[in-house]
Amino acid sequence: MSTVTVNVSFPKQLFKTLDAVAQQEARTRSELLREAVRMYVERKRRWEKLLGFWRREARRLGLKPENVETAISDYRASQRAAS
Repeated sequence: MSTVTVNVSFPKQLFKTLDAVAQQEARTRSELLREAVRMYVERKRRWEKLLGFWRREARRLGLKPENVETAISDYRASQRAAS
């Protein structure tokens, strides 16, 4: 794996926390930061995918932002009535 070195600044307390977690997990700072970035990127991708799905659903149902809360309330009420 080819790597690139970067310089990142942290507030002192966050840096201390980073070091403490790395030590606790017997990992290097770099390993911990790489994992944190991977997790952030993956979570962001999943979130974008989920938002895309619901945007498409809203368009399909003809919902506008101001109608979403009412639509959710109506759906929940129908689910309660069905059970």
